[in-house]
This record gives sequence, C-alpha cells and structure tokens, in this order.
Amino acid sequence: MFAIADEVLDLCRSAGHEATVLAVLADGLRNGPSDGAVLHQAIKDAGDLTAPLEAWRDVYRAFGAKPQRTPCSAEALRKRAARGDVPVVDRLVDAYNAVSIRFAVPIGGEDRAALAGVERLVRAAGDEPFDTVKEGAPVVETPEPGEVIWRDDLGVTCRRWNWRQGRRTAITAATTSAVFLLEGLDTDLTPAATMLAELIDADSVTIERLS
Repeated sequence: MFAIADEVLDLCRSAGHEATVLAVLADGLRNGPSDGAVLHQAIKDAGDLTAPLEAWRDVYRAFGAKPQRTPCSAEALRKRAARGDVPVVDRLVDAYNAVSIRFAVPIGGEDRAALAGVERLVRAAGDEPFDTVKEGAPVVETPEPGEVIWRDDLGVTCRRWNWRQGRRTAITAATTSAVFLLEGLDTDLTPAATMLAELIDADSVTIERLS
C-alpha cells in the first residue's frame, strides 16, 4: 500500500543524508476532546524549538524548494510552539503534533479509506492534481516538476514531501482507519513511532518500516 521511490532516496544521499520513513497504521481509531496535556509536555521536553532543521533544509534545496519560505512541517510546527501558537484540537491531532514537536520529526496523517491505490513518495511530473485551500477557497494546484511529493492514484496527498497536506485524504473526526507517516533524516525514528503508537487510542496499531 506504500512505496518509496529510489530516486527520492538518491536525492537525499546527494544532499548528504539518509532518509527513513516509518508508517504507523491504526485501525478502530477513537478520537475525542483533548486537554492539551500531551502537547504541553512535548513542548517542555523538546529543547530549542527555534533551531532550524538543517538536514531537511538541505534536502528541500536539493529538489528546488526554498525552506526559509516553505519549511518542513516539523520546523514550522516547532516555531509555532515557540510562539505559543499550537492549538489544542483533539486527542488524535494533539498526539501526532506532540510527537512531531518532541522529536523534530515531520509526521503526516492520512485517512486510509480515502487513499486510492498505492501511496508513494516520488518526484513529481508536475501535472498531478493537489486539492488544497487558498485564501479560504478550495483550489486545485499542481506541484513543480521534480518536487518530492506523496501521491496516490488520484493525485498529490502532500506537497514538498512534508510541507502541506491535501484536503482529500485528510484525517477528520469520522476517521477510523489512518496511517501516520514519520519521516527522518540521519535519525532513528523508533522512539517517535513508539510514542505515537502509545498515544493513539485504537483497536490495533502497527509500525512498518518503508525505507
């Protein structure tokens, strides 16, 4: 159901980094209100929240992105946390935001029922549809040719590797089956995946290594 293209791994190596992707698969999810405690603890444990994630910046530059303008999701989230700007949403969103903040690891969540075919990490041709919102209105954009994207058979699910997720496969309050994609450069993702698996309230949670 998931695949990582060799061209993406080779791109990372050309920038001096080794990429790892773990999938945390959850079925029978139960969500609900959150008191924000897990987020507040993660922020306390995270260390310097304002430090740039240089490895991700290297890789973003390698595929033509400008990381100061469009940083990876973990860097953007940690900077928001430093400003006290991370909202308490619900138990599920707070769980994966907490893990991302604590370990400086980008994490994307997808509703597995909305995915079509194999979700794969590839370099874009440039004509894949991306369902997003711009200035409050739904729009369909396309990635830049060569940009690293997550996509399935219908189009892009996340642009610039882990910068912005699309609307079509987004996790909602009705989601009962999801995949959380944890992405690392030169790092062991096991502690982050283990923490996320422990925080998720679900009938079953498994961890798979994709690269």
